[in-house]
Amino acid sequence: MRLFKGEFDKETRYDADPVDLAARYRSLGAKWLHVVDLDGAAAGAPKNLDLIRRMRVDGLCVQLGGGIRDDASLEQALDVADRIVLGSLAVTQPERVREWLGRYGAERFTLGFDVRIDDAGTPYVTTHGWTRTSSLTLDDAVRQFLPNGLVHVLCTDVARDGALAGPNVELYTALVQRWPTLAVQASGGIRNADDLAVLAATGVAGAISGKALLEGRIGLDEIRAYL
Repeated sequence: MRLFKGEFDKETRYDADPVDLAARYRSLGAKWLHVVDLDGAAAGAPKNLDLIRRMRVDGLCVQLGGGIRDDASLEQALDVADRIVLGSLAVTQPERVREWLGRYGAERFTLGFDVRIDDAGTPYVTTHGWTRTSSLTLDDAVRQFLPNGLVHVLCTDVARDGALAGPNVELYTALVQRWPTLAVQASGGIRNADDLAVLAATGVAGAISGKALLEGRIGLDEIRAYL
């Protein structure tokens, strides 16, 4: 299932078995699979961990987000996934996130900052499923975790997520140039392989593609070049 701009009432369901889909991507050479437990995000606790465990086919690593709110849910998720995405919690409970980075190792986490761009071009971080825009800029959000060894940052332009409108290249170019030591993942708006090529040129470590892949807008041979 995919959402349009993060809205649960604008979902698109795809007739694809998740385990089969994971196996197909693995056969093409994929090393990582990005998974969002949407049921878990809505419920506030992971709901599909057994399914996600089965998606780890043939050594495929999983980056997982959705519903991770406390120590118990984090422990459950870490038992299934190789890397955990933390979003709103990094804004609302930064001390807890810093403690987790120190306890489990920063490499096990990706901090996901979903942003809205204001009229002046400044990205502000959103929370609570993108329903609230905070007063925290993306720059400030990233900076506060650098002393804790932050490695992976996933940034989504909310206005482009699921919209097939093209990625916000300027956003990712600026993020990579500002924080060259970070492994930045771009998310939102990818339409085709040309967009992947443009993003690769910005220096991002990776790109999250959902709708374009599920709808066959990026061919299997094209995928191989970026795995």
